Parts: sequence; structure tokens; C-alpha cells
Amino acid sequence: MPSIRRPALAAAALTAALALTATACGPSDDEAAGNKPGAAASQKGDEGLELPKNLPSSLKDLEKWKNGAWKNWDKEQWLREARDFVNPIIKDHWKPDTMKGARPSDKTLATQGAPGTAPGASGDQGVTDPEPRPVQAKSVNVPYHNNAAPVGKVFFDSPEGHMVCSATVVKDPAHPGKSNMVWTAGHCVHAGQKGGWYRNIAFVPSYNDKGLPGAQVNSAPVQDVAPYGVWWADWAQTSAQWIKQGAETGGAGAPYDFSVLHVKPEAGSGKSLEETVGNALTVDFNAPQVKSIPSMGAWGYPAAAPFDGQKMYDCVDRPSRLTIEPSQPTMYRIGCTMTGGSSGGGWFAKGADGKVVLVSNTSIGPANSTWLAGPHLGPEAQGVYNAISQKFAKR
Repeated sequence: MPSIRRPALAAAALTAALALTATACGPSDDEAAGNKPGAAASQKGDEGLELPKNLPSSLKDLEKWKNGAWKNWDKEQWLREARDFVNPIIKDHWKPDTMKGARPSDKTLATQGAPGTAPGASGDQGVTDPEPRPVQAKSVNVPYHNNAAPVGKVFFDSPEGHMVCSATVVKDPAHPGKSNMVWTAGHCVHAGQKGGWYRNIAFVPSYNDKGLPGAQVNSAPVQDVAPYGVWWADWAQTSAQWIKQGAETGGAGAPYDFSVLHVKPEAGSGKSLEETVGNALTVDFNAPQVKSIPSMGAWGYPAAAPFDGQKMYDCVDRPSRLTIEPSQPTMYRIGCTMTGGSSGGGWFAKGADGKVVLVSNTSIGPANSTWLAGPHLGPEAQGVYNAISQKFAKR
């Protein structure tokens, strides 16, 4: 079909980079090593955890928080500042049925208008290219841990209930080969200008590893749904611009709609996330202008109709440019039919050295789901990334 532009060789190259590395172990190897998905969280896993000192009095008791105080979404008690992130592990909060029932937030793919090229614009700044033709999302081959090892789902709670996004394991310069860092969208962790931090944020790599139909997920063994276990964010960071300007339709915060999580396993083990899944991607904060990138791919778990959020898909296309406001960074845009739930999923391209790197994440798209747009990762994104790496550098 002429509306589908999926460069076959480029897609194959991107997919190969997401496969397990030679030293990776599969889920069965993890279990043999004692890292059993779904096992009870140890007390040691929460050692040293403290809630922020400026918490409202009703939220200062850790046990009360775990037993339901986190459900208090009163605007006056909804923590929103960067320093206020809190996310203690609540054992068995995310089970196959609650994971399956999580839904995409409407803000992930709201309609987004865009101006034309700004007068006097040069290069990519202030430019919006013609809308791309749709690229039909293609299902990723199973098992996912063999074909897209760093990709997974982020689950979180909002005032609207259990929600879901997509995410990618990325490398940590402070811990080579042993990263516990995950890349996703800012709107998957923080509500933006009218809200605060979401709660019970957790990452599940290779979610629904065998691509089981939704009807089978509830009754499937936990090792099929969460083959590498559930990894809770013990810290999250997003851009100051998203916190101040992010909106339900992306708004002026969309070009800064990115976030980095640092995670730890609910079922304690001595292995890092990167060692457990067998791969992690380098983040490129200096990707070239779109005309120099022949193809770019987005991976994720679309959850809004016609998808159900249980299977992983990807789209590969030649990127174009989208400007929200001429004074802000230009975003990448590709044709893609993935829907809400794919937000936060990584965008991958070949770097200067020929290796595949993460260059963006899904942020916004139109109501009819014909394209996706993601931020160009520049100094602000690198600052967020470096801050988390440095925060855990000596741990």
C-alpha cells in the first residue's frame, strides 16, 4: 500500500540492536539465579527509604501511605516540585490483572495543532513539514526479550486510576553495563502545570513476553506477563519546562516531554536492570537535523483502540519536523498508527558510529492516530539524564 512506508533494511537494523546481547540471560536463567519474578519483596528492598520532609502530615506515615494514603489526590497535598518525588514499593500492587486493566491517559495522544514555518527560520528551528502519511504499526516478534530486550511498559496511578505508558532501558555512564535507568515521557510521571507526581510508578521490561491475547493475560503465569519482574522507580526526574508548562494536549511543554527513572526490583536481587534484561541503549543528545536521518523507529505498547495494550508494536519512517511554538525546539515526527499507551516509548536511529541509539520518545499525536511526535533531546534532556546518573553514582 502506498500509505505504508517502512524501510525494510532500516527496520531490520534497528530491530537487531534491540535484541539480547551475547551475555544476556533469558527469564529462565534469571529464575535459576534466584531472581524470581513475582516473589515477595524483601524488607531489605525498602531499607533507607524516607518520605520527603515537607510531606503533608496526613502522608508522613510510610505504612499509612502503603495502605492507601497514596490515594489522597487533594490538590493541596499533591506533590509537584522536582525535589518532592516519592514512590515507596507496595508489594503486589502491580499484578497481571491490574497491569492488564491499566489504561492510557488521554493526554498522551491529544490533538495537536502546529503552525507553519516561522519567518526567517533556519535549519530545523521553527519548521513544520507537511503531515506524514500513516505508517501501519507492525507487531514485534515474540518472545519480546529476544527481539526488543530494553523495551517495556511503565505503570502508574493517577487520580483517574491505573495508567500505562511505554519505556526503554538506557545506559548509565556511572555504572557501565549495570544500569538501572529507564527513559520515558514526562507526562508518564508528572501531570504538568495543573498537577504533580504520579504514584506507584513501576517498569515491567518485556511485558507479556509471549504476546498472549488479552483474554489470557489475567490467568497467565506471572513469568509470562513480567518475565524480569516489576521494577519500582526510587527516583524520577523530568524537565522543569514540563512541570511548569505541560498540559493535557502537550502544550508548550511537549518539546520537553521526557523523563528518566532510576529503578529497583520489587523482588530483591543483586543484579542491575541492564544485566537482567541483557541490553540497554545509549542516549544521543546531539542527534542531527531530520534531513540527515534516513529512518527512525518508535517502539511501544499502544493501548487505545484498535489496540488493547497487551502487545508490542513498532513503526519505522523517515522523520520530519513539527513546531509547537517557533521559539521552542522543533520536534521529530513520523507516520505511525500507534495510539495512547505507546507514549514514552523509545525512538531509535543509527548514531554517527553506526550503532543504534535512543534519540527521542513518543510524546503527542493527533486524535486520528496517523502520526507521532517526540522531542529532540538536547541540553535540557541531558541535564535530567546526568542528574539521575550522578545521584546514584556512588550507590
